[in-house]
Amino acid sequence: MSALTTPRTTAPADPRRWAGLAVLSASLLVVVMDMTVLNVALPDLAADLDAGALSQLWIVDVYSLVLAGLLIPFSALADRFGRRRALLVGFGIFAGASAGALVATSPGEVIALRVLLGMGGALIMPATLSLIRALFPDPRERAFALGLWASTAAVGGAVGPIVGGALLEAFTWHAAFLVNVPLMLVALPAGLLLLPESRSDRPGRVDAAGVLLSVGGMVFAVFAIKHLGKEGLDALAVVTAVLGVGMLTAFVRRCARQSDPMLAVRLFLLPVFRAGVLTALVSSTVMVAVLFVGAQWLQLVRGWSPLMAGVALLPMALGGLIGPPLAPALAARVGARQVLVGGLVVLAAGVGVLGLVPGELTYATVAVSLLLIGGGSAALGLASALIIGAAPAHQVGSAAAVEEMSYEVGGVLGIALLGSLAGIVYRAGLPETAPSAAVESLTGALGGPVQAAAMASYSTAFGVVGLAAAALTLVVAVLVHRDLPADLDVSGEH
Repeated sequence: MSALTTPRTTAPADPRRWAGLAVLSASLLVVVMDMTVLNVALPDLAADLDAGALSQLWIVDVYSLVLAGLLIPFSALADRFGRRRALLVGFGIFAGASAGALVATSPGEVIALRVLLGMGGALIMPATLSLIRALFPDPRERAFALGLWASTAAVGGAVGPIVGGALLEAFTWHAAFLVNVPLMLVALPAGLLLLPESRSDRPGRVDAAGVLLSVGGMVFAVFAIKHLGKEGLDALAVVTAVLGVGMLTAFVRRCARQSDPMLAVRLFLLPVFRAGVLTALVSSTVMVAVLFVGAQWLQLVRGWSPLMAGVALLPMALGGLIGPPLAPALAARVGARQVLVGGLVVLAAGVGVLGLVPGELTYATVAVSLLLIGGGSAALGLASALIIGAAPAHQVGSAAAVEEMSYEVGGVLGIALLGSLAGIVYRAGLPETAPSAAVESLTGALGGPVQAAAMASYSTAFGVVGLAAAALTLVVAVLVHRDLPADLDVSGEH
């Protein structure tokens, strides 16, 4: 079978590699959980600090805005000054910002802490992927390690609401932050002992204009997508979208002209890399959308508590534990393209079940859907192997940054686009006599005259979101099948 990359490396394996992988996976788990755990704590936080709607919006959104904006420059700095160093600094920032919740007394202070957490996450997330490349020079072992890494990401997304719900049962909202502190304090010495330092031998330049264009472009683009999903198409959405696209286009052109760019944009010319990024993007979009809409359905339609709803989402984590680690071995037998496309088809089947099963939507159907979605994330682990393996060693930081941006942008798209689709279908199913509060949200319909119709309409909306997500995933599966050679293997290296 043709190799994904050029000749197999002969570099000796680090005896600490599996323990090092545990450190990297645990740090990823904390960052991913932090994206969802605050959603559960937000009502208590808002009540305690008297946070208005705008403050709550920024408390939630500023984390992903900062993280997405800083991924590119922080990855470039890590390539130059050391990826382990960047990771450990990220651990320290994460621990310090989380502990700061103890003294936060205003919404502005919490927003500042979330900014710091976003900075820490931007240092941690790409460094984990880059260091996995350094720890596992053998591509087959690396593919298995990245499968475990992908499992951790899937578990983190599903476990976050459970952890948040459990903490809120016993403690105040501060616990949603403080849970990070002991984990980071353990990760710091473990990272020093178990992780090798890794740098690029040809690091990209970190110039002021490139930083301004990349950070500004990502922040404006992500903000535009979020605003579009929440407020619809208005002047602010158009202006920020134009600014974001314009700045990112200028940044890409700038990088394409440079021999040592901050981001190796020419990686997108590689079909294998491009297919891996598309897979990561659509997987994140679909999974985040289902978790978002599904959590609302479980709590508002089924009437379950946040903790019960979090537990009900566990089948996705179970599927995520099974699929990704098995993908590399299966790819070695039948080919990487077949497994990658097959994982996307399983993912499409999982979300499609929500809209295809006849009759009233039940939790049994949702549980089957979640299990299939988690199993379909096998494609996500293999996509990571393709992305990281396709990049030359000196550009692995750029590859890691692009993959992490795919997850961030995918998550934003999942809520903004598919979440908005749920709202459109929900409102279309309401009777004309529905009060404005019910039209605004399902929460406003509870206890009112249109409660039954509103619940039925939201269930329909959940199914339509599943069908739309399935169609999108199948389109990407076709594109990935077209881009990848039939005899693609993960046993070699560029």
